[in-house]
Amino acid sequence: MSEHVVITGANRGIGLALATQFKQRGANVTAVCRKPSAELEQLGVAIIDGIDVTDAKARELLAERLADEPIDILINNAGILEGDNFDSFATDSMQRQFTVNAVAPLELSRTLRPLLKKESKLILITSRMGSMADNGSGGQYGYRMSKAALNAAGVSLANDLKDAGIAVAMLHPGYVQTDMVNNRGDISAEEAASRLVKRIDELTLATTGCFRHSNGEELPW
Repeated sequence: MSEHVVITGANRGIGLALATQFKQRGANVTAVCRKPSAELEQLGVAIIDGIDVTDAKARELLAERLADEPIDILINNAGILEGDNFDSFATDSMQRQFTVNAVAPLELSRTLRPLLKKESKLILITSRMGSMADNGSGGQYGYRMSKAALNAAGVSLANDLKDAGIAVAMLHPGYVQTDMVNNRGDISAEEAASRLVKRIDELTLATTGCFRHSNGEELPW
């Protein structure tokens, strides 16, 4: 039986590229999004749309729509970036990024926990911008703070789920050419997804709780 991979934010960018690559290797992919793109609809995977990961009712609906189908790999990919600096940051923007990037993945992981089993993998798509030690440029307060919070949640999840045989990883895709950064990245979404799939395949309980770059580099907290 093929592995079941659930990916949030799968209508474009990294999420779409991950859905494509898992589909190509024969996985049973469920793509979760608010609104599907034409590219996603053409991919031939199961799509559950109308899902805002910040909404509790939508998360419960997603669990119902998955119909008790066990999940081998859950990829929390949905996220937002609203650029700011010291002079321009706004509380509502910071709260919005924190809700989408940090709280929603944790809430969704809890909602779908009954579908995760021994040897399942829980993936949080994070950013090296959430690293304290790696911050040499400042700015981006809301995004940095939200990803640091996501990393903290991931470490706790790794500890809480280890006895159940569920491995957790926080993975930084790289500086990827997506709409989020106005396509200014230095690698394509396809290359980032290929690297991420390798990191997910490598993940075991021995490395649960890791914070890694998609190229395999271990990132500093």
